Amino acid sequence: MTRSTTDEAAAPPLPSPKERRRLREAKSLSEEQVAEAVGVTRATVRSWETGRTSPRGRKRALYAKLIAPDPEPVPVSRPKAVGRKERPKRPAPAAEPVPVAPAPAPAPAPTAVAPAAVAHTSAREAVPTGSPTPEPAPTRSPVPASASAPPVPASTPPLPEAEPAAPRLSPDEAFDALYAHSAPGLVRQTYLLTGRRSLARESVERAFQLAWHRWPEVAVDRDPAGWVRAAAYEYAMSPWHRLRRVHRHPDAPPTEPARRALFEALLDLPPAYRRTLLLYDGVGLDLPETAAETEASTPAAAGRLEVARAAVAERLPELAAAASPAEQSELLQDRLGGLARAEHVPAPSPARTVRTGSEDKARLWTRAAIAFVALLIGATALTLHTAPTHYEQPLSPPERVGGVPPRGGPQKLTPQDLKLQKVLKEQLAHGPERLVPRIP
Repeated sequence: MTRSTTDEAAAPPLPSPKERRRLREAKSLSEEQVAEAVGVTRATVRSWETGRTSPRGRKRALYAKLIAPDPEPVPVSRPKAVGRKERPKRPAPAAEPVPVAPAPAPAPAPTAVAPAAVAHTSAREAVPTGSPTPEPAPTRSPVPASASAPPVPASTPPLPEAEPAAPRLSPDEAFDALYAHSAPGLVRQTYLLTGRRSLARESVERAFQLAWHRWPEVAVDRDPAGWVRAAAYEYAMSPWHRLRRVHRHPDAPPTEPARRALFEALLDLPPAYRRTLLLYDGVGLDLPETAAETEASTPAAAGRLEVARAAVAERLPELAAAASPAEQSELLQDRLGGLARAEHVPAPSPARTVRTGSEDKARLWTRAAIAFVALLIGATALTLHTAPTHYEQPLSPPERVGGVPPRGGPQKLTPQDLKLQKVLKEQLAHGPERLVPRIP
């Protein structure tokens, strides 16, 4: 039974994966509670919140209803009492204008991406990326409800002309812009995560190759740089790199004592704790986003962050002397940024090289798959052509038969029999001697 397009259109919309986690935690719901209410496993709920899968059908409706924000209460006016005089109301003080966030721009099409989607990164990007962080757009203030509308003059001034819309980029241009904006800083971040310069460059290039291969998905993502960063971190932290001789040991640490201590403290941390510390104090993500990217719960990410800070503080006395966690975070952010900028990290390959490398690799795998399928079809056809068309019963192997007497035959001649045989051969074969031979 297939679902129609009307069923897909009638499905309730869902927020982004990170927003799903935030809404669930805002309602103090655990993954087990959501899984039990929807009728799935905890791993399925976690895959929904990481963006790997999305719910469908009845489960989608239940999940959307479960994490939907609570509606704001509507003030209800009390009925007036009959025959009761109303007291004159005091004029309400002028309410301060509340800033209103600008409406989000519609998601760009996969084939033509807006420049704003390419340059979108985290708000607290700390590790150097080679470009300054864009300032937030100015907010608008609504008019208070109690204020009356001003009179419209007879001759209104002409409205200012709207600014021309930003030119839409082609997929190649959008990918090159994202690569030029994020690749240099991402290589330095991955170096802090692994301690290996060549592995950091390889991880970033592999992540961008995967991004170009899935560009329709990456182009409409809310944070394309975060998508590539997660892919680069996953590849860099793979345990299979230990089997490669090139990446078996980390590179030489810095020569300066303070940076050397921080470098060794980072590499001594477990991979998950190191990644959490780098994302929160280095990149500048908040705790729910850090937990979502590391595929852990928010309390677990907070625990990892505290343990990682304590381990690093043992190597850095100035970090242990910080008065508050906020001061520790700022100090770590400054130290990590200085360590990333001071080390000589190889520059990534040009964007065109990475993009064409991804296309060549996809083309190579496609041709290899086609050749394998053709070889399999040929082997199957040859087998069908040479195989027998009817069943031939195999010959049973010989077996020794027991209990049967040996077949009889001539006995061995005695010396007397041999002498008689010789005489008979010498005499003539006619006459009475032939019937009654004379035996000497």
